[in-house]
Amino acid sequence: MKAFVVLVLSVLVLPLWAQESVPDTLYLPVTDTLAFTVEEDTVEVMPVFPTDIEFIPGDDTPELLSDRLACIQQQIPLTYNITVHGFIDYFTVRNRDYTRAMQRKKDLYFPLFERYLAKYNLPDELKYLSIIESGLNPRAISRARAVGLWQFMSGTGRYFDLQTDWYIDDRMDPEKSTEAACRYLSQLYTIFGNWELALAAYNSGPGTVRKAVRRSGYKKSFWEVYPHLPRETRAYVPQFIAIIYAMNYTEQHNLVETAREKLPPYDTISVNHHLHLGTLAKLTNTCLEDLQKLNPSIRHNIIPGNGKTYAVKIPVFAKEKLDSNRVAILDSAMRVGKKESAVMMYASTPTHGVPTVYTVTSGDVLGGIALRFKVSINDLKEWNNLRSNTIYAGQKLNVYAPAQRTVQAKIAEPVLLPPDTKTYIVQPGDTLWDISRKVPGLTVEKIKSLNNLKSNSLQPGQKLIVG
Repeated sequence: MKAFVVLVLSVLVLPLWAQESVPDTLYLPVTDTLAFTVEEDTVEVMPVFPTDIEFIPGDDTPELLSDRLACIQQQIPLTYNITVHGFIDYFTVRNRDYTRAMQRKKDLYFPLFERYLAKYNLPDELKYLSIIESGLNPRAISRARAVGLWQFMSGTGRYFDLQTDWYIDDRMDPEKSTEAACRYLSQLYTIFGNWELALAAYNSGPGTVRKAVRRSGYKKSFWEVYPHLPRETRAYVPQFIAIIYAMNYTEQHNLVETAREKLPPYDTISVNHHLHLGTLAKLTNTCLEDLQKLNPSIRHNIIPGNGKTYAVKIPVFAKEKLDSNRVAILDSAMRVGKKESAVMMYASTPTHGVPTVYTVTSGDVLGGIALRFKVSINDLKEWNNLRSNTIYAGQKLNVYAPAQRTVQAKIAEPVLLPPDTKTYIVQPGDTLWDISRKVPGLTVEKIKSLNNLKSNSLQPGQKLIVG
């Protein structure tokens, strides 16, 4: 009888065409809060009285939704189809609370997004992308270890100057990550010349989208390439379109939310020494949670004393309290937790070695870098959260090689080639300097001159004249 009642209610809420268009995949990094399971043993059907029923408009025809999307379309196409319809239904009927929550939070970050999108001459509607990426949560972490409002993997984050260590994660910094996202989106649009494909590439990487384009016979639009994209990416763009619709037509769906979350008015102080936020909060009569909201990139409530200068936001009233007794308050905040944080940081360092940061140069391949450091490709991908073997010139990679092995590699003598050697086949990981050391009297400049090389880039298998 319980199952029958639930079924009847669902049919009353969802018209038949909406039930048929329910998407089979929802890509939302906040799925931990969106997804739900129902166990039959625990379901209790409570009596429903007319006063408890929220009015949910359900007479939206395909023609009406298509017309509404056309009315709010700006630079990015807002295509209507059955897939988009299913996600509109999700945000306006099945998960109305999520849409209301985004309305409450949007004023926290939308002004920031709008400022940077204007700075980079990007479509204003891209501000809604962070809702799909992170649910407007600067500390969101996905199962794939993507982080922040814009869900950067560590490797991509470093490529766009977002640094991460035990103390600070720039991917959680709203301002830095937003500028990085604008730079990345600009690059992707330059590559594809199409905003829908650029958004797909933001989700799954430009290499994945290029492959899908090739498999489609070099089609030009997202919907033509759609069948060849990963399942998650096929859902990504329709969700983006649907959340733009839901956020712009709240009144038509009885979803108006007047409450707004706000950050406290704040000022900024520059800190170049160890600082314990908990102590600072206590001595300035403020709430630690407010400091955390204002400074989401500070991971463990501690600013490191590493010689760098950090900008720390504090509530205005706390800044006034700090200014009244600055020396004593900062002295106390500088002393607390210094040794404990150092112990915790070192305890979190991977046990498999000492980290070395390697900057990718033109011509590098992941296999060559792995061979050079005597590690596996899988290790490199795991340490740097890489989803594929694709790397970019200028990208910084963490390499964890045992310290002793690293030192030995630096001082090891090269294996000399026979004196009559005239040519050399480039091996994975070779550099011009490595090759020059193998032949007495050979220099990098001489190798480049003998082979008419205009750069230091080498490819495994390349034949070089060395004598």
